[in-house]
Amino acid sequence: MASVGGMQRVAVDLSDHLKCQPGIEARDIVLRSSWRFHHVRCAPWLVWTLIRLQTMARRGVMDAVLFSSMVTGALAPLLRPTFKAAGIPMAAIAHGRDVTLPGLHQLMVIRRALRGLDAVMSVSRATARACQERGMPTRRIHVVPNGVDSERFTLGGGSEDGQLRLLSVGRLVRRKGFAWFVENVMPRLPSGVNYRIVGDGPEKEKIARVIRRSGLQSRVSMLGQLTDGELVQSFQMSDLLVMPNRPVAGDMEGFGVVMLEAGACGMPTVAADLEGIRDVITPGRNGVLVRQGNAAAFAEAIQTTRSDAAVRSRVRDHTVSTFSWDRIAARFVDHLERLLPGRTVNQDRGAAR
Repeated sequence: MASVGGMQRVAVDLSDHLKCQPGIEARDIVLRSSWRFHHVRCAPWLVWTLIRLQTMARRGVMDAVLFSSMVTGALAPLLRPTFKAAGIPMAAIAHGRDVTLPGLHQLMVIRRALRGLDAVMSVSRATARACQERGMPTRRIHVVPNGVDSERFTLGGGSEDGQLRLLSVGRLVRRKGFAWFVENVMPRLPSGVNYRIVGDGPEKEKIARVIRRSGLQSRVSMLGQLTDGELVQSFQMSDLLVMPNRPVAGDMEGFGVVMLEAGACGMPTVAADLEGIRDVITPGRNGVLVRQGNAAAFAEAIQTTRSDAAVRSRVRDHTVSTFSWDRIAARFVDHLERLLPGRTVNQDRGAAR
């Protein structure tokens, strides 16, 4: 799990919790591969998955298929004749970038995939709009957010040394806005404010250069990739999660699972009021939304947002009650059952992902 991305982690967590839903038999078809070899193994795995799903449909051993992203959802047009004859609906989760990534081939694949699906479960309203723009009828789009494992991510007390500790977690790409934040916001904050960045990616060297150029080596740290345990500890020992996202064409922030993970550890988020982030942050409950690109507003929000014990407890309660995987998995089951007129997904016939 340390080497997979957000969509893959969501897929595994959702599958685990679907299996715990009453009266459900959920079967996995999963590509188990590190990110390093993922692109090499993906194409043959998709061919194998196509053949396996066609075989399962002809045998009548499933009621519905839920693709964990629009990457695997691209199989829908090829499966459509077999599944239509068998009366088996297909749905896919739309995360964001898997829908909006630019390029003519991508656009053609996504439009065809959407036409082949009976429903799309968009993780946010922003992702739902992206699906609409690519031809998916509104009546076939359902907004179902991502969930969080509240047993893995548990309440922490924040920093204990009197300094304000900021944390950002994510792939080091332009849309995350980490370099922008270091250059434009950190100089506006008091010297007792420290900032740690967790993750790896193509902007790693750029962020490092900005840190040096701004003379912030003593206040800004790049931690690279962390294990699950180290990540949880970082959430628990930090005061505020920062999401300084920037708009990038074709590379939207469809949701932001890291905000749920931080919230389950009790940490409020200061985030750009942008795209799918808006569906995660409820101002006054689990964080603050700031106009993207406004450095002064970010600095002010960071200095005025509290993260004491009472606040952290309230943030965790809101996160768990709203986004726990048990609750979210039940919503997926409900939408899948609605695709089955006169039937429900049951233990005799399972739902394949």
